[in-house]
Order: sequence, then structure tokens, then C-alpha cells
Amino acid sequence: MKKLIFSLFFFFFASLIFTNCNNTTEPKTDGASAKDSADVTKSWKLGVQMWTFHYFSFDTALAKVDSAGIKYIEAFPGQPLGAGMPGSFGIDMSADTRAKLKQLLQAKGISMIAFGVIAPETIDEWKKYFDLAKEFGLSYITAEPHKDQWNQVDSLAGVYGIKVAIHDHPKPNVYWSPDSVLAATVGHPNIGSCADVGHWSRNGLNPVECLKKLEGHVFGVHLKDIKVFDKTDAEDTVVGKGINDFPAIFAELKRQGFSGMLSIEQESNWYNNVPDVINTRKYFEEQIAKLK
Repeated sequence: MKKLIFSLFFFFFASLIFTNCNNTTEPKTDGASAKDSADVTKSWKLGVQMWTFHYFSFDTALAKVDSAGIKYIEAFPGQPLGAGMPGSFGIDMSADTRAKLKQLLQAKGISMIAFGVIAPETIDEWKKYFDLAKEFGLSYITAEPHKDQWNQVDSLAGVYGIKVAIHDHPKPNVYWSPDSVLAATVGHPNIGSCADVGHWSRNGLNPVECLKKLEGHVFGVHLKDIKVFDKTDAEDTVVGKGINDFPAIFAELKRQGFSGMLSIEQESNWYNNVPDVINTRKYFEEQIAKLK
């Protein structure tokens, strides 16, 4: 009798456990939790490509970035440093100079996210740039690598944990088309695109269609607007006042779940373009607010 009671109790208990295990339900979702589009844009960083202020020293340019209310930059090798620091930004900076540069960035509360555009001739030179990028904690390097370097550059990028974003200059540059950039990404997960939407328009390409081709491979963006479509030397203008459809560009980036930096690159009104950068920042903020 005791054995029968024990057997019945054991059977009941085992059945209860089995039922509970098989009745496990997935958490309820409202359809937006997979990728809340509003959260995507919160990860976007608005920066300035320092080429915007290339007629000035790094320290003066940094003050201009700060005055524009922007806290992220994409540096470029070759810009004179200023502020008592010898030489220019790049792989030849001494340890002391690098330390002073970090202090300058920290004092302004500005973060360097990337630098470029570079096109090293040798892998040894690439390694030096990766070392510099690692020291400053960068997310990616904007570059135009030679085709025979793709494999090694991708491997280095993986080792360092720093992506390489291929920039598109106007024709006849080898990377003027998204197809050529896409070719570099095949089998190279650490190589992607720095989408210069102004140059794509200069090349007679629709930036939104270019972004669609490169979906999943866009690591950074250069915000640039121009006055005339399909003209390689078309004049620059303030973002939002030229021919580019930026609401559509931002919407496509949002759809893709882009999560990187968008660098303002203002290539006109060189000596007095801080107001233009500020206007771009305000335009960007207005457009992003409309996406939510």
C-alpha cells in the first residue's frame, strides 16, 4: 500500500514538472522591442571631420568644434597640432605629444571616434595607424586601402578590434561606386563603408540607393551637401540646403539600424564655416526628431 501511494505521488509530481516545462511561454512583445527605431537614433553620434577646419591648427579646430556644440570628431593625419605641440596629427607623434593631445581632448570633453582618410602604401604603415587608433580608443579608421591589402587589412582590423571604413571620393577614384566598396567587404567582415553622401551625388549616384546596396556594411557617414548633381567638382553647401534628400537618407540609416558616427564635412566658406556647422547640427537634430 505504501509503495502504491509513493508511486502515485511520484507520478503526479513528475507530471507536474513536465507540464510546467512544456508550458513555458515567450515574453510578450509589442512588435517594437526587436529593434525600437527610436532607440536606433539615440546611438548616433554627430561629429565633425576635422578637414572642415583644415586651414587651422588642431587645437583651434577643436575649439571651433566645441563652439558648435559638437562632442565627437574624426581627425585627419597631417593637421598641424598647435598649442605648443610640435608637428602634425599622425603616426609620427611622440609619446609626450600624444599624451598632451589626449589631455586637450579631455579638457574639451570631446571624443575622437575615427581618423582618416588614409591610404597606407605598406602593411607596416597600416600597423602604425592601427596602433595609433588603438591608443586613442577609436571605433574605425576611414581609408582607401589598395586592393592587394584587403586580406591583411581585414585581419589587422580583427586583431585590433577596429573597423576599416572605405571612403568614396569622386571619379575617377577606385571607390567612387558602392559596388567597388561592396567588393572589398566580401569575406572581410572588418571592412565596410564610410558613406560620403555628397561625393555619391557628385558621382551621379542616389545616396539612398547606395546605402541600400551597402546595408550591413556602413560603419560611418560623411554629411555633405552639394549644389549640382552629377558633377564631380560641384560646389559644397550647408547640409539640407543642397540637392541631397537628407530626410530619406536618415530614414534609410534608421531602417538599417545604423549605429555609428555621422561626421559633418563642410567644404566651403573655409574661414568662417562655424555658423554653417551649427546650422547643420540644428538641421540634423530637427530631422532626427521627426524620425521618432
